[in-house]
Amino acid sequence: MSAPEGFPGTTKLFVRGALRRCPRCGSGHLFEHYFTIKEDCPRCGLHFEREHGYWVGALAWNIAIVMALFIVTFVVIMVLTVPDVPVGLSLLILVPIMLIGPIVFYPFSKTLWMALDYGFLQRISDST
Repeated sequence: MSAPEGFPGTTKLFVRGALRRCPRCGSGHLFEHYFTIKEDCPRCGLHFEREHGYWVGALAWNIAIVMALFIVTFVVIMVLTVPDVPVGLSLLILVPIMLIGPIVFYPFSKTLWMALDYGFLQRISDST
């Protein structure tokens, strides 16, 4: 199934999401503050929160990415240090990932979720 005319490809959608940009037009400045996203895109008017509970998908992105980072870091530490694993140093690295990671990744998880949702909806509406 091909994308609709003028529709950004999947790669472009995810690049826009990773750069905290609108999935439809690629515009930036979507956040009023670090934790506060605007209701609509300032350029194209795309409404972000389409229904109550919309951001649950962004929460899932946030948890998945931070957990993946934690697991990769944990495995690297284990591979590099077994059998003498430095527990204190490991905790010094791993605990901040779990405490600070979700905060740092918060706005990116929202725009990545919007990119996934927008791409999925556009493909569904094009096929009907």
